[in-house]
Amino acid sequence: MGAYILRRLVLVIPTLIGIMIINFTLTQFVPGGPIEQILAQMEGEGDVFENFAGSGDAGASDAIGGDERYQGARGLPPEFIEELERQFGFDKPAHVRFFEMMWNYLRFDFGESYFRSISVIDLVLEKMPVSITLGLWSTLIAYAISIPLGVRKAVRDGSAFDSWTSGVIIVAYAIPAFLFAILLLVLFAGGSYFKVFPLRGLVSDNWEDLSAWGKVVDYFWHITLPVIATSISGFATLTLLTKNSFLDEIKKQYVQTAKAKGLSEGRVLYGHVFRNAMLIVIAGFPAMFIGILFSSSLLIETIFSLDGLGRLGFEAALARDYPVLFGTLYIFGLMGLLIGILSDLMYVFVDPRIDFGSRET
Repeated sequence: MGAYILRRLVLVIPTLIGIMIINFTLTQFVPGGPIEQILAQMEGEGDVFENFAGSGDAGASDAIGGDERYQGARGLPPEFIEELERQFGFDKPAHVRFFEMMWNYLRFDFGESYFRSISVIDLVLEKMPVSITLGLWSTLIAYAISIPLGVRKAVRDGSAFDSWTSGVIIVAYAIPAFLFAILLLVLFAGGSYFKVFPLRGLVSDNWEDLSAWGKVVDYFWHITLPVIATSISGFATLTLLTKNSFLDEIKKQYVQTAKAKGLSEGRVLYGHVFRNAMLIVIAGFPAMFIGILFSSSLLIETIFSLDGLGRLGFEAALARDYPVLFGTLYIFGLMGLLIGILSDLMYVFVDPRIDFGSRET
């Protein structure tokens, strides 16, 4: 097992580098980099650049006016453009910038945001509570509901209960999370009917003034709707996975043998079937948590006015904030690869009979 884990850890490095190469290459062909973003906003604000262009310096304006690289820089002195390129590192070839970036990332030096004057790590840590809230509670709720429901559906396979719950599950899976979030807002957040839950934010404005118990209540009061909206699709998928896993196990010979020995249905179901059927479900917990944590959260965060990692990545992409964009990509890519290894270890923990070390590479 140790050799298997070592091989997987070694493969993390080339896989992560490949992910970074692909995304870095793609950004080189996307128009409107960070310099273009700044120049487009500053065009016409000549007072800001008097230190670059002396009074009456009409030549600088003419020189930059014909520069096809930055069409938004007409009227700005070339010295200012060159200084911007040096500050952002764009005076170097693309391959040099990539190798320097990866060398810094290997030392976990992710630099600072171009536009926020804050380190990437601090920015991620600042947004992390929102995403952890959505990911953790959505995953726990999905497991708490899906496993008992899936077991019940497997035991009563083909019954009326199985049929109508399957219909509910299919509808839940088909509803987009953002559309369900809007429905929850309209119904329960003062949209048109009831004002039971707050409309936005993770906590109230008077959070600091609340007691310890009041903070707990306020926290859960705010996260109820976004967590429900986030967990609906995962709940549907996990329920069907649990049911199918139990059905596969129930049909196996060892179940018939246990029943023939006179064991009760409950003991057979939870003493023998449950452990084997839950292998794939429980072992997938880390991957499911990471999936909810880092994906499909942008619209939910926007609808409920939550400032999390989804909005951070989206805003970084729009602003061409490359340190944030590539830094978060590197962090999340590394976490995803390590979670894959953790998922394999979960299989071994749930069922020690599994030995990945004996597999051929």
